[in-house]
Amino acid sequence: MTATRPIRPVTREALAEHLVERAAALPGRVRVAVDGPPPTGTAELAGAVAEGLRLRGRDAVVVRAGDFLRPASLRLEYGHHDEDMYLDGWLDVGALRREVLDPAGPGGTGRVLPRLWDAERDRAYREDYRELGPTGVVVVAGALLLGRGLPFEVVAHLHMGRAALARRTPEAERWTLPVYERYERERDPAAGADVLVMADHPERPAMRG
Repeated sequence: MTATRPIRPVTREALAEHLVERAAALPGRVRVAVDGPPPTGTAELAGAVAEGLRLRGRDAVVVRAGDFLRPASLRLEYGHHDEDMYLDGWLDVGALRREVLDPAGPGGTGRVLPRLWDAERDRAYREDYRELGPTGVVVVAGALLLGRGLPFEVVAHLHMGRAALARRTPEAERWTLPVYERYERERDPAAGADVLVMADHPERPAMRG
């Protein structure tokens, strides 16, 4: 638990390095979650973490949760703006475990699939599997990842307050705002995070953990 630790301002570079250090301190293969709504820039942070790990001699691959969505016929079954489905039914949790997290875990094969489904074209990617070495790291970036029972050794949650998230969310995606409020309220991702990042200003984050 990190609740009693102070929150301190950091740069994005220092935040990435902190996550690199936490992952690099663990033996064997490591699974890292970088969780947060789109305006927090989870993919960019995950990329910086992966690059830092490679500089330390650890094989690292970034996986975007958005590349593991279910086909449109399933995730949009109740319409394009169904909040319950967006919270629980868009991400293909089974595929993410089967193709990424289980192979990258203890006793796994190390054979991970970086991308599964092209949601824009609604078809499978023609992606080759990646072979992670015995100390390889998978960094999964995306939103609404926590509270699903997914296995991670290091969890970072980037929190953006209601007003900041509303300002930074494009009009076409504003229907998702109540979903992120529910996520914070119902899943309490901050409580399950090893590193909590206050990201109202993503270029000037503050960190606890």
